[in-house]
Amino acid sequence: MSIKKSAVLGALLAASLSSAYAVDWSDTYVGYRYGTTFAEPFNNNDIAKNIFNLNHVNGYKYGTNFLNADILLSDKKDPDGVGSTTGAQEIYVVYRHTLDLGKVFGTPETFKFGPVRGLGLTAGFDFNFKDDAGYNSKKQMLVAGPTVMFDVPGFLNVSLLQLWESNAPYNGFTKTKTDRYDYDPHPMLNAAWGIPFSVGPVKLSFEGFANFIASKGKNEFGGNTKPETNIDAQIMYDASSLLGAKPRTFKVGLEYQYWRNKFGNDHTKAAGDGAFAKTPMIRAEFHF
Repeated sequence: MSIKKSAVLGALLAASLSSAYAVDWSDTYVGYRYGTTFAEPFNNNDIAKNIFNLNHVNGYKYGTNFLNADILLSDKKDPDGVGSTTGAQEIYVVYRHTLDLGKVFGTPETFKFGPVRGLGLTAGFDFNFKDDAGYNSKKQMLVAGPTVMFDVPGFLNVSLLQLWESNAPYNGFTKTKTDRYDYDPHPMLNAAWGIPFSVGPVKLSFEGFANFIASKGKNEFGGNTKPETNIDAQIMYDASSLLGAKPRTFKVGLEYQYWRNKFGNDHTKAAGDGAFAKTPMIRAEFHF
């Protein structure tokens, strides 16, 4: 990552830490999800994964912070090394900071119109480390762009973000290390939502995100990348009352992920079915 990008990353972290001293509200949870039909490019097996995560979101005077860290544990069909019978392990971290322009300028009504509650600016980063046989991803990505916040129960935010992504993989089969490679900057249309609703007396919520990502040019091996679609949505039930806890403490539900051309790999060519994931999951969360 360049010095310029590192400086931006440092500024984002500083903003996150400084805002933590003036938090108006926050929600933190540990979660678990499980599915048996996860997919990885160039691997045509259905892969079972146990995923543990820590999620934190807060609001302060001028906007919001979002942080999620996943620990993904694959079964042996996605091995951690050539010839291994132990599954791969991955850590994936996402951070986003959104400035609410109405709050920044002290004139919220200026940025409200029609179905829109407000406008904002979002910036953040992704990074991962994966220990597997074929690729050993070490992704680094910065994101920035405008956000539209819609006036719905809960929230619905739509952002147009520019992505600056790089990776430095290692192929365990060929013992080939690739120096950190920068893809072409490319845009992503992102939607994130959490909308409560009820079916009779049953309190539910519809939650998730959708990413529509443009091609990022050539990959580190000289091949063309493809646009990708990653939609991850869940219906969650607030089971807190069944356990004698306050509302929104324990949530359980069903989740589904649709990921076409995963990581920009063309699912109709060499990457095969592993670049097109269609994965139902069970999910549980403990909020504190």
